[in-house]
Amino acid sequence: MAAADILPKPLMADSLPEPQPRPAPSAAEALTPLIRSTYRTSELCFFVNGRRVTISNPNPDWVLLDWIRAQDNLKGTKLGCGEGGCGACTVVLQTIEKGRQLRHSAVNACLFPLVGVDGKSLITIEGLGTVARPHPLQERIAKMHGSQCGFCTPGIVMSLYALVRNSYRDGKFHLSASDVEMQGHLDGNLCRCTGYKPILEAAKTFIVEDLKGDLVEDSDSFPLVDDDVGDKPLQTSANGNGCGASSSGSCGRPGGCCRDPSTSSSRSSVARMSSRDSTATLATSMNSSEKASLSNAFAPYDPTAESIFPPSLWKYEQRPICFGDGRKIWFRPTTLEQLVELKDAWPSAKIVGGASETQIEIRFKKSEYRVCVYASDIEELSSFKGPETDDELRTLSELSIPGNMPLSKVEELCATLFLKLGPRASALQALGKQLRYFAGRQIRNVASLAGNLATASPISDAAPALIAAGSTVTIRTRREGSYDVPLSTFFVKYRTTQLPSSGVITHIKIPIPSPETFETTKAYKQAKRKDDDIAIVTAGFRVRLNQDGVVQQATFAFGGMAPTTTVATMAQEAVLGKPWADGNTKEAAISALLEDFNLSFGVPGGMAQYRKTLTLSLFFRFWNESVAELGLTNAGYENIREIHREISTGTRDHFVSSGTKVVGREIPHLSALKHCTGEAEYVDDMPLQKGELHGAIVLSTKAHAKLLAVDWSIALEMPGVVGYIDKDSVPHGSNDWGPIRADEPLFAIDEVHSHGQTIGLVYAETALQAQAAASKVRVTYEPLSTILTIDEAIKAGSFHEHGKQLKKGAAIQGPLDDIFAKCDHVFEGTTKLGGQEHFYLETNAALAIPHIEDGSMEIYASTQNLAENQVFVAQVLGVPMSRVNMRVRRLGGAYGGKESRSTPIAMLVAIAARKEHRAVRLMLNRDEDIATSGQRHPMQCKWKIGTDDNGVLQCLDIDIYNNAGYSLDMSGAVMDRTCTHIENCYNIPHAWIRGWLCKTNTVSNTAFRGFGGPQAMYFTESFMSAISEGLGVDVDELRVRNLYKEGDWTPFLQQIDIDFHVPTMLDQLSTKADYENRKKEVGIFNSKNRYRKRGICKIPTKFGLSFATALHLNQAAAYVRIYEDGSILLHHGGTEMGQGLYTKMCQVAAEELNVSVDQIFNKDSQTDQVANPSPTAASSGSDLNGMAVKNACEQLSERLVPYRKQFGDNAPMSVIAHAAYRDRVNLAANGFWKMPKIGYKWGNYKDPLPMYYYFTQGVAITEVELDVLTGDHTVLRTDIMMDVGRSINPSIDYGQIEGAFVQGQGLFTMEESLWTRQGELFTRGPGTYKIPGFSDIPQVFNVSMLRHDSSGNAISWKHLRSIQSSKGIGEPPLFLGSTVFFALREAVKAAREMNGVKEPLFLNAPATPEKLRLAVGDEFAKRAAVIPREGETNFFVRIED
Repeated sequence: MAAADILPKPLMADSLPEPQPRPAPSAAEALTPLIRSTYRTSELCFFVNGRRVTISNPNPDWVLLDWIRAQDNLKGTKLGCGEGGCGACTVVLQTIEKGRQLRHSAVNACLFPLVGVDGKSLITIEGLGTVARPHPLQERIAKMHGSQCGFCTPGIVMSLYALVRNSYRDGKFHLSASDVEMQGHLDGNLCRCTGYKPILEAAKTFIVEDLKGDLVEDSDSFPLVDDDVGDKPLQTSANGNGCGASSSGSCGRPGGCCRDPSTSSSRSSVARMSSRDSTATLATSMNSSEKASLSNAFAPYDPTAESIFPPSLWKYEQRPICFGDGRKIWFRPTTLEQLVELKDAWPSAKIVGGASETQIEIRFKKSEYRVCVYASDIEELSSFKGPETDDELRTLSELSIPGNMPLSKVEELCATLFLKLGPRASALQALGKQLRYFAGRQIRNVASLAGNLATASPISDAAPALIAAGSTVTIRTRREGSYDVPLSTFFVKYRTTQLPSSGVITHIKIPIPSPETFETTKAYKQAKRKDDDIAIVTAGFRVRLNQDGVVQQATFAFGGMAPTTTVATMAQEAVLGKPWADGNTKEAAISALLEDFNLSFGVPGGMAQYRKTLTLSLFFRFWNESVAELGLTNAGYENIREIHREISTGTRDHFVSSGTKVVGREIPHLSALKHCTGEAEYVDDMPLQKGELHGAIVLSTKAHAKLLAVDWSIALEMPGVVGYIDKDSVPHGSNDWGPIRADEPLFAIDEVHSHGQTIGLVYAETALQAQAAASKVRVTYEPLSTILTIDEAIKAGSFHEHGKQLKKGAAIQGPLDDIFAKCDHVFEGTTKLGGQEHFYLETNAALAIPHIEDGSMEIYASTQNLAENQVFVAQVLGVPMSRVNMRVRRLGGAYGGKESRSTPIAMLVAIAARKEHRAVRLMLNRDEDIATSGQRHPMQCKWKIGTDDNGVLQCLDIDIYNNAGYSLDMSGAVMDRTCTHIENCYNIPHAWIRGWLCKTNTVSNTAFRGFGGPQAMYFTESFMSAISEGLGVDVDELRVRNLYKEGDWTPFLQQIDIDFHVPTMLDQLSTKADYENRKKEVGIFNSKNRYRKRGICKIPTKFGLSFATALHLNQAAAYVRIYEDGSILLHHGGTEMGQGLYTKMCQVAAEELNVSVDQIFNKDSQTDQVANPSPTAASSGSDLNGMAVKNACEQLSERLVPYRKQFGDNAPMSVIAHAAYRDRVNLAANGFWKMPKIGYKWGNYKDPLPMYYYFTQGVAITEVELDVLTGDHTVLRTDIMMDVGRSINPSIDYGQIEGAFVQGQGLFTMEESLWTRQGELFTRGPGTYKIPGFSDIPQVFNVSMLRHDSSGNAISWKHLRSIQSSKGIGEPPLFLGSTVFFALREAVKAAREMNGVKEPLFLNAPATPEKLRLAVGDEFAKRAAVIPREGETNFFVRIED
């Protein structure tokens, strides 16, 4: 199709009424001549997984992911966040580089412009392999338990695949452990389930065993990045013969493993830790027998089996392309001249590279760009020819970097030239360092310096380094040609530069000083997370000295301190002409910095004191490093260097249970291969139904307001829109819902009570059309006063009805005043903990399919709670529950967030489907999901505790407040568990515990893994720390003195029995982890290091298993059918969300029926197979459903006894079942189980039944290192021991332990939710809300399970009466992530002690870098203090306050 044919016809002069003057030319008028002369086609031609694709005039609103997911056979690439922050959408683009070499670039399909694939080869997860024939990388990740929910897995596989393909040269793979883990190839991928460890292990063993690589850690301080190396030898030639190098090599698997003990010096560095001087050892995750069996289990890797680069693309010639419609036009010029002509013809045309900024503006800021120009295929803006000869290197005085060169290539270029030029290229080293931690690898592969500078972000990573180096930008316009602008004057004001609207940045020029110049440049960045995070403060520093060490030039540039990147003018002037190494010079600069950046308390972005402190700290670090590196002093600078993690290692004490055939075996997750190949189907992957509609919700933009009017008219006129539903679409009295109390309106009526409350739903023919229409609905409000925080709720007396309390000892009779009077010491305090976003990778989704004939409805929903969905869908449809069938095959993560908050999604699609008699689908965008689904409850507690002189606890009086939000949801049940875990593992003879549910104008908070337990035990350990410090008693000794003993009673009057193993695990783990010696080493380290401090701690946990006070939920049913061919169909009420429930249930059934797991088919969970299923929650999924499955199988086994006698115990089930069928034996059985002995009733202080069926327990030891100057930290080592009973599947349980720990680590140290003053949640996606990434896990991560007592005797758990004597494990380990927090607390204490701070330490979670840095209490923090003016408030709100 000709490009000109797609445009609307330009207006003709005679069509205009007279005498009205002619309007300014439209885009069509201005650009049509250029289109007709240059842009001859609107077709995109590319290859997908080896198949040629041609698209004519595609939808201009589509990004690459939209096109991919519109294809029926390409559903493996997922939408996780829509902003390039999670990696679920990662695909690989093959492109030709100079020298006919291939480059494999991992990119975010959710951002990448569709036009950018023209002339390229696109590889999606489907192009690697299938379940029948998986790629060895897919197979290894699957079989080594690197996948749980699986939603993130395709993206991770693709990132690793790009790394592997780029590493092939000279006939072999050049990969190291550093490449996998340290160079940022996975920093753009997130996983919420696994804790990352098994993924890294799978990748490393794949390199060693499949690729025959060597995990050698490069010794260079700034290693090369291998992204740009060609891999042409890896390709199969067009005639089918393999390449010479690869086909001649063996494809067998070498013996051994990267984790085998080795005497090779080349591998010794894998175990080395820069932050660990004495105790690190090479750790392995599997014993030798398991490694041997795994090596034999994997198919060998054959490089020639990789898909070839399409031969026709070698000859492809780029063509200028134009496509679009009357709303939006895309251009793809192929030369710089064409780009300049376009900008001259239409100056407001948006230049797009990787769209990492543009697509964010379109998606979240609703920006509309009429004309977009894709510039990344213009060779002049990306090609680079650098110095090659020694003379060229010696005379190099300026490096001109092409403006559109991908940042990953710029990073490599900087590293390469720094190695060649040495210290005179320190500016390049500084820039490369900043780029390494800029965004994720996928974004760095497409983003550019020109784009980074043109967006003029005030927190740019690159700009401070470039300004410090004295860089200039080259700008070109059609009228003025090319000219240079100093970067120091380029930024005019917030998001505004000197770049003219018709101009293009073509190059960035960086001066290179001569070898004789005495100069150094450095750059620094501080963010909440090291990898892929937006900076809080960035800095670039350069000083040039004369031969006497006197400052001749100085540039100190900062980001994050002003509306633009700016320089510290007074600090620069303060050092000019002064001896750089003189301490007085340093002090003058620090004093001047305080004047340069005098931030107000309410400064946009908040953190005023922290940001000011960072300017001083980063300068101080630069001064020390530069003085040492320039040889101005003999003193070392070891103590002020930044913290850098090393390669991670770890162990699992694999153990196979005896006495069983299937249960206890480490079977991989049954869907793992499907996860890794993209064949696992989630709700939004399901094929489109005929006539299907797509929904988009209309949400409140006010936290509390009257609804005056809702105008749908504009939305209804938009293309593709079919209709809407709102409060008038449900039967009278059916609008309210809730898991415990129906107090939450599905649609707002008259008033909104939270920002993000649902007002209505628009539905249209496509999801993009529905979303566009939803944004056009006009809502008129009358604002009302808001309550956001716990303190505000307490002051206003705003609470949900609750009233539950626990009393023990003297509290049963009345107040504890007399008991406190007898205590030797009484401690009081207030402790706070922020909330936590679930951040499951698959957002809430549902698909409703109506059946017209009988008025029934089938709904596929991503939910943990099929029954609750069914109840309320039936309510809003006005039909019996039997007419609603809820179904779910798998969830892409949940963690409690889909227990109740999935319900309204199902209700919405059901109402719309019934109204239109058409299927309706809805999948929330990430920001919508976070804004509406609630969080872990932010909490605050006011405690008073009494002890004797030895610190033995005597009595506790405590008020616990949670921020419930605007509706009750499950906040009361969460508070119940909080109250029952407030003592953790310690005996408190007298206790009065009260819970309060604060009613606020925030999103309704909900269940989250741990369900209030982690918050409670965090409060416990906080007041234990206060007691320890108040009495001067070692906190470990204090914990031991107060541990429960058998026969003690909990605050809810449940007796501690023989199953209490915490003392045993404390002893065993202490010995195993060499805790006491390491504790001493930490003290020695801290005495020798002022600016780096370590902390270590050991904490136990005890977590109760059962739906505590919802007794009716402690039941389950299962339905097992044996077909006459011996195959078995299994249904139960549990849902699979990554925890391996389906796998465990198949193991249970296989064990009971004496068959292999392969013979069991666990179909999707659905309410027309198992009625009234309990939610899969409370870590009870295996207990409840496993016992129900066992019960059903026992019935069947009993019926088959005669046939086993007839044919033998080992006869195949096909023989036995066929014979039984012929004898008319019922081969179907319904199983049922209800949890015995429990039944606690609140207020019964005489003879209550137990609250919990049993307790899962554990202990963790964690050691950390803190950068005192910035608040940054790394986790050096974590050792965990869990009592999981007799594990049904140890590897799945190890994954649960590691994943829960890392999630807990995020809760207590990193994940911070912030609100605006207007009540809008600010942290609504990976750009602003940071969960742990690959580089945040413990550097040494060891996990073990309790096997024997302290005397070496095997422990029996038969008394549990649980399924196979196992214990629930999903939630209990999460609290152990707090060991990172409490170890950091110890490190802060050490720093405060060195700084002479005497006041008690108050540190609330999450322990972000800001909180840690300011808690140090040093001179910099004091001097940077910011005093709020009268009435001035912080920019953001923390609702736990």
